[in-house]
Amino acid sequence: MAAPGRYGPTVADVAGRVLADLGVGHAFGVVGSGNFVLTNALRAGGVPFTAARHEGGAASMADAYARMSGRVGVLSVHQGCGLTNAMTGIAEAAKSRTPMIVLTADAPASALRSNFRIDQEALAASVGAVNDRVYGPTTVVADVIRAFRTAVTQRRTVVLHVAIDIAAAAADFEGPVELSAEPPRPRPEARSATRLAELLRAARRPMFVAGRGARSAGPEIAALAEAAGALVATSAVANGLFAGNPFSLGISGGFSSPTTAELIADADLIVGWGCALNMWTMRHGRLIGTDTTVVQVDVDIDAIGAHRPIDLGVVGDCGATATDVHTILAADGGTTGYRTEEVRERISVSSRWQDVPVTGEVTAGRIDPRALTIALDEILPADRIVSIDSGNFMGYPSTHLSVPDEFGFCFTQAFQSIGLGLGTAIGAAFARPDRVPVVGTGDGGFLMAIAELETAVRLALPLVVIVYNDSAYGAEVHHFGDADMTTVTFPEVDIAAIARGHGATGVTVTGLDDLDEVRDWVASLSSPQPSGPLVIDAKITDDGGAWWLAEAFDGH
Repeated sequence: MAAPGRYGPTVADVAGRVLADLGVGHAFGVVGSGNFVLTNALRAGGVPFTAARHEGGAASMADAYARMSGRVGVLSVHQGCGLTNAMTGIAEAAKSRTPMIVLTADAPASALRSNFRIDQEALAASVGAVNDRVYGPTTVVADVIRAFRTAVTQRRTVVLHVAIDIAAAAADFEGPVELSAEPPRPRPEARSATRLAELLRAARRPMFVAGRGARSAGPEIAALAEAAGALVATSAVANGLFAGNPFSLGISGGFSSPTTAELIADADLIVGWGCALNMWTMRHGRLIGTDTTVVQVDVDIDAIGAHRPIDLGVVGDCGATATDVHTILAADGGTTGYRTEEVRERISVSSRWQDVPVTGEVTAGRIDPRALTIALDEILPADRIVSIDSGNFMGYPSTHLSVPDEFGFCFTQAFQSIGLGLGTAIGAAFARPDRVPVVGTGDGGFLMAIAELETAVRLALPLVVIVYNDSAYGAEVHHFGDADMTTVTFPEVDIAAIARGHGATGVTVTGLDDLDEVRDWVASLSSPQPSGPLVIDAKITDDGGAWWLAEAFDGH
């Protein structure tokens, strides 16, 4: 709690200090005239601030920080162009229901000819963010509190507009502000909990799939799964939730190994916990058997049945629901269900992609992305936080890099934009400074976001950047087959040299023998001097279209 004091002399000063009092965790942004005072007020209140090189990168940083820390992240931007530069990252956060505040300046209402003037509220609403505004000196405290409460209790990305004339208006306030705000955790109706318990009793091969809405309920779901004899898996965004569980299948969907896909498809009951059960997680429904009973548990009633027909919908917090159903089942004692010794053994030896032999032709001057990632999985510290950019490559770091728990994996694919990975990894690094940040990206996404490499170097972050470099937008190459590819293929770029030019360690990898430099960098992590970022320019072989790609493009 901040010490008492007088906040002012302007609305901007008060707004920033109130946000600090409310407990926002970290602010990221690019500072211009419109948000200069607002940003410094946050800093004066004790909120750390990281200056990015581009607002788009800053947006991804704030998004990842909020996801991985459990605290509200702040993005601070200039009016007009500052906000538009950040919009792709804001869209990703809004679609992912990230509790984040975008603190943006705005043109004065009277400045009809301002170069900065756009309809900021319409822009933010178009990507699913919630708009709010600081209206004046007498309402600034209530306005900021309202925006913060919305972000926390509704898990929404809130764009808080502060017109520059309002921001400069005289205001003062005797702080600090106190507020207790938590997202609601409603219990399910007793009838729904009882019905789910009955379905679990009757099931011979029950399967749990946990998604974004279940990331805070891992222990409760795991306990119920053990009592019900259910196997557990996650959507990609919740990867790591059941790490170490001998009956965990890893990721359900396009990233599933053959063993994982087979065991999910053989289930007679699938329960989605805070999980959409959409085309990504269920392979367009192919992981759900014809006679399989489908249940969906979600705190949001509108999410239930949104992507496919279900047999039972349970409205309630995932943790509370799992606890209530477990209590009902406890009277019967546990059941083996799907948790046989034979299944446990299959999971142990073949559920991970690391256990699947790498086959394919050896190409001179190129490295198989699977072999590369398996090797890096062993070389890089196990206590890591992995962020994923978008592209044809993305299955490799998502599946072949193990993570310690759900806070070891940051998956930003709700908007399916490339170029978010580098900013995401930086934000994740601040959320979990005790872990080595790792980002998997393609050459296209990396070069799109390369300005933030300077940010990582400036901050001396021990960041590992794995660039799966095929000199192309690989997804399009594989999607369009024999068409003219000149629009999506590019000349070779020496990404390692570019990294060294930024002050990072740059390593070109064309074979497993080139990984000794990576080992040397890892060894340097124990040095008193920060190692700074490592960029691995991996010249990868053509995989003919990653195994998950056909699933992703099916129907597109």
